[in-house]
Amino acid sequence: MLLLVGSAVGGQHWESLHGEVRRGEVVPLDSILDWLEAHYIGEVLEVEVEREEEEVEYEVKLLGPQGQVVEFEFDGHNGQLMSIEGARINDMRR
Repeated sequence: MLLLVGSAVGGQHWESLHGEVRRGEVVPLDSILDWLEAHYIGEVLEVEVEREEEEVEYEVKLLGPQGQVVEFEFDGHNGQLMSIEGARINDMRR
């Protein structure tokens, strides 16, 4: 199950975010999810897109094989992994 949280990002409508993705200013969510699938074992529980001024972050929660929930934060502009929080993260690495 995939849950996208919210109908607006920091007061902007989703259409604005889609425009940024089309212009190459923000990495598509599919790219983030593809990277996670290539590097970690787990099922996507939730995806949040957060905007603070000009910054865009993707937060993705994965359910690991041992029932652990791990949150990954990515920079929305370049797709770089910024942080990982959770238990038994190494057990989820491919």
